[in-house]
Amino acid sequence: MRLTHFRELMEGEFGAVRAGSLARDHVFSQLGGRTVEQALEDGIDPKKVWLAVCEAYDVPARRR
Repeated sequence: MRLTHFRELMEGEFGAVRAGSLARDHVFSQLGGRTVEQALEDGIDPKKVWLAVCEAYDVPARRR
């Protein structure tokens, strides 16, 4: 998954403002105690990050 597609999915699911806040502020245990931004900066695959977000926020399977 490309980073641009990841960002589109985040904004589509949460809205631009909430997606940005969630990416900066929410710490995910599935990402080793990192935020979305930290995980991406550390080189974790955007698809893995997206799936962690989906799991934490109960995003329906059809939108994963």
